[in-house]
Amino acid sequence: MGSVDAANGKKPTVIFVLGGPGSGKGTQCAYIVEHFGYTHLSAGDLLRAEIKSGSANGTMIQNMIKEGKIVPSEVTIKLLQKAIQENGNDKFLIDGFPRNEENRAAFEKVTEIEPKFVLFFDCPEEEMEKRLLGRNQGREDDNIETIRKRFKVFLESSLPVIQYYEAKGKVRKINAAKPIDAVFEEVKAIFTPEDEKVEA
Repeated sequence: MGSVDAANGKKPTVIFVLGGPGSGKGTQCAYIVEHFGYTHLSAGDLLRAEIKSGSANGTMIQNMIKEGKIVPSEVTIKLLQKAIQENGNDKFLIDGFPRNEENRAAFEKVTEIEPKFVLFFDCPEEEMEKRLLGRNQGREDDNIETIRKRFKVFLESSLPVIQYYEAKGKVRKINAAKPIDAVFEEVKAIFTPEDEKVEA
């Protein structure tokens, strides 16, 4: 496959963003984009855009989702890879991926990119439930049983990924139960280069 370069020929900087449903990672990603110039790539959005495009690939993805099958890692990785190569930026937040250990191994193998670090928005289940149930625009899948199931699935599949990177010292864990601004203060501290941090 060979390695993946950004549009400017540089090796891209990739940060994986993981957090369960309701952990607020979408909001934080938007802040990171605004303050630090990253490009936000959401695996789910890329899959949805591909389906919408009506391509043969999109139709295949749609059918798999309809049948309740899991979209193969390779498919998602190809979309991420294409987005990285075509974007023009060389710093990316990859959100909601890798969802499991197989995703992770496949991503590194196919792209030869290892993430700079993994940003993990750690939020207790009670807080996530409160947030998701309190969403006024409440998604139809935001009832308590579904939320608990989504949380359980997230934990079971994502924990091995987090443990893998933890062993490499690459996990930056954020306490996501705090208010949005307080969470972003923690995030900012991680993204601000060492030399720009003011000595306290």
